Amino acid sequence: MILELINGPEDIKKLTGKELDILRQEIRDFLIGKISRTGGHLASNLGVVELTMAIYLVFDLPKDKIIWDVGHQSYTHKILSGRKGEFDDLRQYGGMSGFPKRKESPCDAFDTGHSSTSISAGLGLAQARDVSGEDHFVVSVIGDGALTGGMAYEALNNAARIKKNFIIILNDNNMSISENVGGMSRYLNGIRTGDGYLDLKKYVTNVLSRIPVIGDELIDKISRTKNGIKQLLIPGMLFENMGITYLGPVDGHDVKALSRALKEAKKLDHAVLVHVITKKGKGYEPAEKNPARFHGVEPFDVVTGESKKEKN
Repeated sequence: MILELINGPEDIKKLTGKELDILRQEIRDFLIGKISRTGGHLASNLGVVELTMAIYLVFDLPKDKIIWDVGHQSYTHKILSGRKGEFDDLRQYGGMSGFPKRKESPCDAFDTGHSSTSISAGLGLAQARDVSGEDHFVVSVIGDGALTGGMAYEALNNAARIKKNFIIILNDNNMSISENVGGMSRYLNGIRTGDGYLDLKKYVTNVLSRIPVIGDELIDKISRTKNGIKQLLIPGMLFENMGITYLGPVDGHDVKALSRALKEAKKLDHAVLVHVITKKGKGYEPAEKNPARFHGVEPFDVVTGESKKEKN
């Protein structure tokens, strides 16, 4: 098994593309098997397997700091940081916590457990880095449900002031425990379902360039009105208008695409938000069909998805 080769944060970087494909399935099988016996947060963790793998491929833990909002989706992070042997005691007395804990691993940069705190915490760590003259990346991973919290809005408002790199990953699965509601949810849903601005821009430019004589002039005039066009067409303009560069949306189950986006985010000298689209419960049919039920589970039968208590 490829998973047996993973004993610390550097091990995943030694794998080939084919081995990474095998690893993501092995991680899902591992999580389903372990959580079916101990209980825990299942659907959210199945949804971030590839995202977590990409984070470990692109960043250098524990030097780089990753903050998981709420933290219940950090199981793959715990596996890749070398804690897979502790899952038999997950959330048991004296066992491994279901949330990031600094006392457990240097890869856990911040103790989480409450919603909407990760961007504020990340800003604090980033500013401490800059004041101290240190050189590492700070990444806050927040879900679209947690992004509706007031503390997250306040942090986004302040993030634009930072003059060095700070990365926010928006893990957008259209869910918190259950489906999200409200203005931010509607806004993100529009980004998910909207046509890509860059693809449209390339298409329009290509068509206009074929018009004899006046084609180039039309392109120039349209370019001068790009701010108005961007307001209508670019996904993520809410974040751009706050002073935060927006990248995405990115397929949250494509390790290569995720890695490319995160590498681009590392190049910037200010705050950037990478919008990642994931499916809660990915890879386990009962959890995909009913992600709310499989958000937090008791021990269950893997074949049927039924709670073992219900069966008894």
